Amino acid sequence: MKIHVPELPMIMWVVLISSIPLNNLLLKNIEPYYNIGRGQHNKLSWSRAAAEEAEAVVSISCSGHGRAALDGMFIQDKPICQCNSCYGGDDCSVLLPDCVVDAHSGNPMFLEPYWMKNAASSAVVVAGWHRLGYTYEGDSYMSRELEKVIQKLHAVVGNANATGKYILFGAGATQLLNAAIMSLSHPPSQHSDDDTGNRLLRTNVVCKMQTEVYNSLNFKWGGDASSWKNKSDSSTENFIEVVTSPSNPEGELREPVLEGSSVKTIYDYAYYWPHYTGISSPANTDLMIFTLSKLTGHGGSRFGWAFVKDKAVYERMANYLEVNSVGASQDAQLRALVLLRTVLKDDGREFFGFGHKTLRERWVMLSRSLSKSKRFSLQKLSPHNCSFFNQVTDPSPAYGWVKCVREEEHDCAEVLKSAGILGKKGSYFSADDKYVRLNLIGNQDDFDLLLRRIDALVSQE
Repeated sequence: MKIHVPELPMIMWVVLISSIPLNNLLLKNIEPYYNIGRGQHNKLSWSRAAAEEAEAVVSISCSGHGRAALDGMFIQDKPICQCNSCYGGDDCSVLLPDCVVDAHSGNPMFLEPYWMKNAASSAVVVAGWHRLGYTYEGDSYMSRELEKVIQKLHAVVGNANATGKYILFGAGATQLLNAAIMSLSHPPSQHSDDDTGNRLLRTNVVCKMQTEVYNSLNFKWGGDASSWKNKSDSSTENFIEVVTSPSNPEGELREPVLEGSSVKTIYDYAYYWPHYTGISSPANTDLMIFTLSKLTGHGGSRFGWAFVKDKAVYERMANYLEVNSVGASQDAQLRALVLLRTVLKDDGREFFGFGHKTLRERWVMLSRSLSKSKRFSLQKLSPHNCSFFNQVTDPSPAYGWVKCVREEEHDCAEVLKSAGILGKKGSYFSADDKYVRLNLIGNQDDFDLLLRRIDALVSQE
């Protein structure tokens, strides 16, 4: 078969043939821009090197007992493994037999396998020129898109009613808690003269760490709420009570201890999510604080949010956050947005299902080990009806609250430390030191080693 070639002047053939390389070059350069918004897989330009570097680092083998990171340690321009507790060696393959197991911290690493499985949907690539300024559109310090995603998350989970409330973003729950205490505390009022000329009446705050650190003239550490409950003079005092529900460390749903017009209450709902407890009903209190760290495990991102009903309190908190840190980091807000969108895939069933299953299994194993002991006891928790899972769910607390039963053992943390387990003393939580908190939300290595040391300690009985 003959191919018909049109008859053209020689000069036109020369022009057409010589332009082919130029056309290819132009198409190659404009293709990424031409396809923007067309739903096609574009060729990467500036982000390619960053993506390749990130994938190269996370693919470094650390024997499953550590991780390499872009912002980790480097030797001769090469990233090295950062090993989990009790592991060492260049590739973290060496178990250190005499190390102390860290069950002291509240590092939320138990969700790491979920995020590794969902690496693509949870990754964030940011250009160097991304949001150089302090604010979003309209001079706001908050991402409106993130605000919408947070509202949707609570509606899907059913753990908080945000209707009719203002929302604030902060650098984790700690900053928001400080902002709330500052906003709710009464300015000092003058009473009868003393040696200094006047006496200041300050608000009692039942949240020890924040009050001792800030040492404000507006508020002071007032002791545990339970110590004021039946005091006759409590009606003349002003109080701010911080209610953590589920409680840290016991894992129980809590209500305020103090009542009356002189009491203001802040609710810390860091653990009120389906992987830690059954969701009984949406929380609908005047001031509610949530944090990304215990929800997704990203403690280092330092991001949290609060729902505030009273406009005056909201405005004082907003002013505190602006002066303290010029709002929450925009990088943290971007990461939170991407992470929460991933959480909401399948309406959160995969994410919360994974988290609850992991913690439930750990709780069962720890309970089984300590049930054989006459020296130690573990807190009792009951199953909860969970509206999110639409069923009764077994306990899956973040922490084990262990008590040394023997009368002569007054410091349970020291007892466990002698067995190679580092826990958090009961007095840190205003409890007796016969109690110690053990972290159940660490990585799998931490939990496996903790259980091994517990079993060895119980076997010695």
